[in-house]
Amino acid sequence: MQERAEWDVAVIGAGPAGLAAASAAAAAGARTIVLERAEHPRYKTCGGGLIGASVAAASGLIAVPARDEIRAVTVTLRGGQEFTRSDRAPFLAMVVREEFDAALLKRAQENGAEIRQRAQVRAIDQADGHVTVRLADGSQVAARTVVGADGSSGITARAVGAEFDQVDLGLELEIAVPDAVARQWAGRILLDWGVIPASYGWVFPKGDRLTVGVIAARGQGEATKAYLREFVARLGLAGFEVVQDSGHLTRCRSDRSPLRKGRVLLAGDAAGLLEPWTREGISFALRSGALAGQYAASDDPDGYVNAVGVTLVPDMHAGRAALSAFTRHTGTFHRGLSTGKGWRAFTRMCRSELSPAELVAKPAARLSLAVLNRL
Repeated sequence: MQERAEWDVAVIGAGPAGLAAASAAAAAGARTIVLERAEHPRYKTCGGGLIGASVAAASGLIAVPARDEIRAVTVTLRGGQEFTRSDRAPFLAMVVREEFDAALLKRAQENGAEIRQRAQVRAIDQADGHVTVRLADGSQVAARTVVGADGSSGITARAVGAEFDQVDLGLELEIAVPDAVARQWAGRILLDWGVIPASYGWVFPKGDRLTVGVIAARGQGEATKAYLREFVARLGLAGFEVVQDSGHLTRCRSDRSPLRKGRVLLAGDAAGLLEPWTREGISFALRSGALAGQYAASDDPDGYVNAVGVTLVPDMHAGRAALSAFTRHTGTFHRGLSTGKGWRAFTRMCRSELSPAELVAKPAARLSLAVLNRL
């Protein structure tokens, strides 16, 4: 079967980055199609914690389907030195990715994008000022510009030549809990700085389920699995039903990694856009996706690269500096976070009242990171 359809923008991948791109492109009047290899609703390994930048970006498109709002945070260092801080205003909104992505997909459709699911992309070719996407069923889709949002291991990242200099393994359980346990966690998350360098664990409440996970550098798979088992047992959650048990690799781009090749732009995970310390990626996906759709619709791929460089890359640089200091001096980081000043900075960053780049540019933070990274 040979099919050729001319589109202004073809988006590969229907996660937050791809759907934000499709919404932006279609809203700007571009003929837009989304090609998704799976079918919604589908499970995605993801903590589902939306920081302020994610909520702001998503709220411009949808009514965010939050399962919980977080006003309290418990923090531990390798299971000890526990402290809890709370506030009246929420730090994070908790979403289930199936629900969140479904709402974004509906908005993209309402804006005029066509969604084609179970559409597996096999190859991408560029010639004569357009891009041809070849699908597994033998059909082809031709577009002026392609936005790649199919993940860091997807075909668009390979086609553009994306390079990643930080790769981490995240393991996650979705645990069904009874009402009494759900009430204990309602409105509160837990963060645990792990024994593996640069690792941490989390508990995120989502109504009748808890998302429990850990993340550490790739190459320490058995140690990371052991960390998750110990973490779940320590919290008294080992006896409850595990609804989902999954893992994924997160990849951060290197500074030299391209964001485009010809008329193929990369957004979200496909571009390796995430914050290196926390590995938070949803806000980067939504923001880079919206930028990619906007600049693809206006046929300005260089504008997209420049916009990402101005708005997102500085926060990645800040995250790298924080990750380096955190890895070398985790206990110092923990103690600093427990102070009033450290806690205020953390909550302002969670709410996106202060970006990571703005935070590390402050004289006190800049000095502290410089000292920690020299010791």
